[in-house]
Amino acid sequence: MTAGAVDAVVLAAGEGTRMRSSRPKPLHLLCGRAMLLHILDALAELPLGRVVVVVGHGAERITKKLTEQGPPRLAIDFVEQAVQRGTGDAALVALTAFATDDVDDDVDLVVVPGDTPLLSAATLQALVTAHRGSGAAATLLTAELPDPTGYGRVVRGRDGRVSYIVEEADASDEERGITEVATSIYCFRRNVLAPALRRVSPENAQGEYYLTDVVHVLHDAGYPVGTVTVADPGEVIGVNDRAQLALAEAALRARLNDRWLRAGVTMVDPARTYIDTGVELGADVTLFPGTILQGRTVVGEGAEIGPDVRLVDCVVGPHAVVTYTVGRDAEIGEGAIVGPYAELPPGSQVSPGAITGAFYTPEAGGDT
Repeated sequence: MTAGAVDAVVLAAGEGTRMRSSRPKPLHLLCGRAMLLHILDALAELPLGRVVVVVGHGAERITKKLTEQGPPRLAIDFVEQAVQRGTGDAALVALTAFATDDVDDDVDLVVVPGDTPLLSAATLQALVTAHRGSGAAATLLTAELPDPTGYGRVVRGRDGRVSYIVEEADASDEERGITEVATSIYCFRRNVLAPALRRVSPENAQGEYYLTDVVHVLHDAGYPVGTVTVADPGEVIGVNDRAQLALAEAALRARLNDRWLRAGVTMVDPARTYIDTGVELGADVTLFPGTILQGRTVVGEGAEIGPDVRLVDCVVGPHAVVTYTVGRDAEIGEGAIVGPYAELPPGSQVSPGAITGAFYTPEAGGDT
């Protein structure tokens, strides 16, 4: 490993029981893409050497998904935490993937949880930059929350420096009153992390090895611990249940819609327009309320879609008009008019310039 390198660890071994689903939590979809892939997309924008993903529950499914759909720029390795004994243990398992690397004081390690899909590359880069500029052994990404319920609190000494992080279940009434919270996102000097993790004990309300306890260990050993406060606390909200998943979906959808609006797409009502991350839109496309574009749908320039249209993995030619229609794996030619109330089953093709008429339902593989 070259001097000055930065690696990353993603902790994605938890079972996610609050999701009440057979699907592993990191694979729940946000705007058509698995939650964990959104995190890897952000990491892919950093100049990283390696990324190690810690898997556990649903390990085979997660590994397969990331291998098939992960950002091609990332070199991803997987390690399994066979028994979930806390984030500290997961981080220690992750370090086994670096066992053959040279230990270098200049190698830093970004650690992120697998359930913060709104985290941006800019925030991660700010964390790394601040960490490397300060010479700290660890730098925490923190957030100021008016309601810190559920989060570990950042406790500082009289000198203003971080002393430790206390999880809410273990916090005193005074500590629960602290509004600066730990986001579970860190940048560590890698060669001090493993020794610190070995000094962490499971003597807490959950009986687990907390990664947050490393901060106390480093502080007591005399190492400097720094912080960076995230500008938008919404970026670091974790997804632990379906309600939080819906909130994250809405936030991510708003980001995507804003990007398309700025790229020259018209949305009559952005709040009622749903676009997956894999969708491609041409210039001067107009989307009316109730439009849902999913999968790898491609819409050519000048097309009008909606109201109340759902297209999955479809191709829409330039200047086509589609209203009150559902379609999957279908192709609509340039200038065609489809709907209202058309159904396009897989394999359907609507010829350029064709007009379908009301309630038109072509045969699969048919051409109009």
